[in-house]
Amino acid sequence: MDHIATGRFDIKLQPEGLSSVAEATGLGRLSLDKQFSGDLQATSQGEMLSFRSTTAGSAGYVAMEHVQGSLHGRSGSFVLQHSASMAQGESTQSISVVPDSATDALQGLRGSMQITIDNGQHSYRFVYQLPEA
Repeated sequence: MDHIATGRFDIKLQPEGLSSVAEATGLGRLSLDKQFSGDLQATSQGEMLSFRSTTAGSAGYVAMEHVQGSLHGRSGSFVLQHSASMAQGESTQSISVVPDSATDALQGLRGSMQITIDNGQHSYRFVYQLPEA
């Protein structure tokens, strides 16, 4: 059965250095630090690689994010895998739980998250499946 978690999050992005192999490619690397509120009460840390095209509104990123906290009252951790792109302002995103990454009361967690940014405010909608307690 699908469950839905919604809420907001705050994010801090910190530029990080690239490997010597990637330095001249136009890629960017950022660390991320999030604080989730709402149905997901959690913190997360992760790494992001990004690229911004010279065409206005076109970019892409991939990221891995370790989330630790409680989801509708069940505590544990899990990893989210991100892949997103924007083509001249039109975005697509895929954010999903890495299989078998969840721990403790979240073991068996599967699902996908949608992120929305409106007037600088970040919110999420997380559709997930979890074995019964």
